[in-house]
Amino acid sequence: MDENRARRVTDALRERGINATMMRGGGTRQHGVRVALPGGREAEWDTDGTAGLEAQVMKDGMLVGFVPVIEGSEHFTEEQIIDAIARTDYDKPIARQRETAPPPGPALPREGGVFRRFLEGFRHS
Repeated sequence: MDENRARRVTDALRERGINATMMRGGGTRQHGVRVALPGGREAEWDTDGTAGLEAQVMKDGMLVGFVPVIEGSEHFTEEQIIDAIARTDYDKPIARQRETAPPPGPALPREGGVFRRFLEGFRHS
């Protein structure tokens, strides 16, 4: 996922009350979305440079679960990516997609707050 797409997906998830942060993967052009989960776990979405949408579920640096590649996700729009992340049920080691997303929670502030433009070099609003 490119940087701008990862930022927009992160912002949209936070508007739904999902505690998401943008993350950088191993390469300079690889970005993804990290979602904080109950019990100190985190889902790391799409940082490996593959075309399909998938995630690793980590706790204290250890892999504790994963979301297999979502079929057809290499052609997803941003709205479909946001919906897929919101619909994921992480309760089992191999996560699954719910039929519908849970109702949105209270919106969370965008990452960076008032300093966002400084941190990003005034590239984005």
